[in-house]
Amino acid sequence: MSEGKVFLIFQDTAEARPFINALEQENPKASFDYQPGMVRIEAMGELGMTREVVCEQAGRDVDLQELHLTLISLSGNIEEDDDYFRVVRH
Repeated sequence: MSEGKVFLIFQDTAEARPFINALEQENPKASFDYQPGMVRIEAMGELGMTREVVCEQAGRDVDLQELHLTLISLSGNIEEDDDYFRVVRH
């Protein structure tokens, strides 16, 4: 793996779609690899999403902890609170 690269891998499901869409909206330099049953999102240094954008995408109030129900894997250090979720590489 390249130094500084982070990634998130989600199941490709309706439940994961608001998180995937929020990541796409908030991380324009990230690459998205749609594979059968999963979506791999990679970026250099950091990937993040805010609760506000996830809620907009879902059309409802979302607890960011719900992402763990469809998250397959990640690489990086997690930084999170109630309003944001990020993986970073220092």
